[in-house]
Amino acid sequence: MRQYSADLTPPWKKPKPVPEVAAEPGLVVEEPGTGFCGAVIRCEAGTVTLEDRFGKHRVFPMEPRGFLLEGRVVTLVRPSSGGPARPTRTASGSVAVPGARARVARAGRIYVEGRHDAELVEKVWGDDLRIEGVVVEYLEGVDDLPSIVGSFAPGPDARLGVLVDHLVPGSKEWHIAQSVESAHALVVGHPYIDIWEAVKPSSLGIEAWPRVPRGQDWKTGVCRALGWPENTGAAWQRILSGVQSYKDLEPELLGRVEELIDFVTAP
Repeated sequence: MRQYSADLTPPWKKPKPVPEVAAEPGLVVEEPGTGFCGAVIRCEAGTVTLEDRFGKHRVFPMEPRGFLLEGRVVTLVRPSSGGPARPTRTASGSVAVPGARARVARAGRIYVEGRHDAELVEKVWGDDLRIEGVVVEYLEGVDDLPSIVGSFAPGPDARLGVLVDHLVPGSKEWHIAQSVESAHALVVGHPYIDIWEAVKPSSLGIEAWPRVPRGQDWKTGVCRALGWPENTGAAWQRILSGVQSYKDLEPELLGRVEELIDFVTAP
């Protein structure tokens, strides 16, 4: 006699199998019910603990089809061996994601005034920005900002963040920044004369940044006061090499960059 399966569910109604993925420390997944996205830091007793980029922890049950990995539904399972290890950190202090692929670039952008500023942001926040899909572009000067904002046309799905040097209330640069800000465009500035000053002197083996008299080129004056060759390009490479992580930067710069990343990536 012909045998029939007891399961009479039509094939098109059966859930498709999903891959099982070991919940290794550092793996970044999303819990679709809450939208919480974070890296695995602990896996125990049928639960997994995730940590988001702000250091917030959430514990979730490891249910079948319970998570998204790069947009695909997966089932998390306990790693086959080895205890949970605290994941390493990126240069910005965020949880590192070994082997993570860059997300498709968002429509939103961050513009940074000055090449040195852009290089510093890339060195400290580059890993985070690639995972978030945020592109950083170079802004030659604040005078170009109105035309850039006009061409970019910021909106709810394409936010624009801008970091400028030494943004002093009442200055010409400040008025330009005020004129382009909106619900979808944010301009912030750090208090330093130049991005060099945002690097902690202790990270470079100096006591403090020199005071340069008015009317003198600040970078050249710094090189002279410190006894460095008057080559600002070489001086910057020396400074940049002294930056290994966010710990080498002043809090006033850290806060402004994090503010821009949060603004551009906000849902």
